[in-house]
Amino acid sequence: MPILPITRRKFITLAAAAGASALAIDTTVFEPNRPRIVRRDIVLRRWPEQLEGFTIALLSDFHYDPYCSVHPLKAAIGLVNGLRPDLIALTGDFVSAPWFSSNSQAASVAEPCAELLRQMSAPHGLWAVLGNHDFFTNPAFVAGALRAAGIQVLINQSTAIEANGTRFWLGGVNDLLGGRADLTATLQPIPGGEATILMAHEPDYADFVARHPVDLQLSGHTHGGQVRLPFVGALYLPDLGKKYVSGLYKVGGLTLYTNPGLGTIQVPIRLNCPPEITLLTMRRSAG
Repeated sequence: MPILPITRRKFITLAAAAGASALAIDTTVFEPNRPRIVRRDIVLRRWPEQLEGFTIALLSDFHYDPYCSVHPLKAAIGLVNGLRPDLIALTGDFVSAPWFSSNSQAASVAEPCAELLRQMSAPHGLWAVLGNHDFFTNPAFVAGALRAAGIQVLINQSTAIEANGTRFWLGGVNDLLGGRADLTATLQPIPGGEATILMAHEPDYADFVARHPVDLQLSGHTHGGQVRLPFVGALYLPDLGKKYVSGLYKVGGLTLYTNPGLGTIQVPIRLNCPPEITLLTMRRSAG
């Protein structure tokens, strides 16, 4: 049978269809489920010399469900443990606010999420703050599930992390959109002059935090935009996540890192915005 000639228009149509199919597969099957490891040195003037090289694994926005977001979380466990961080920071949104189910049903998946997170380990522990989705469901239940799995939850609190004969302070504020963040109460126990790291779910809070004695803020919330188009950028960014979208920033004297998250929300798609595990290596400024 003779092969029918293909027209230019038909070729373009077929190529476009093939490209759209490949893009659909990549954005729904591959990119959302392959966390990348991003390494950053964080240089702080007040960081203790004895803790030079201390490492923090930062993860955020898990939005656990048993069908989609569970896969990047499972993939992250071995990657994080392979990094052997000194401490693991989890900056909120362990569950998703419901569209159709009840708040209690939505919050219930915090338990299987916590069971996976507890498989990660670090000598100075796993520490968490809650995100807006956690607060829009059942914050007490989400926090309880995390604590039952051995994950410490900071709610307008700070704790001293001691190592090598010195210490720094790790604080965590209540979620801004769903709860009542109280930075004054969070920082109250910290003596003046000591290095302070703050976990706060929403990154744009940095504009307020920068007026206070905090050296580093760790945040999530934005998903990095989740879908980023060339020359356009993120199609959607949430409230308090529109300014410091992803990566490392200086806000006055404050250093901020925004993690683009592991999970997805609304649609299980990521485009030009892969899930991320951030490994922060702490350094003391020479100046």
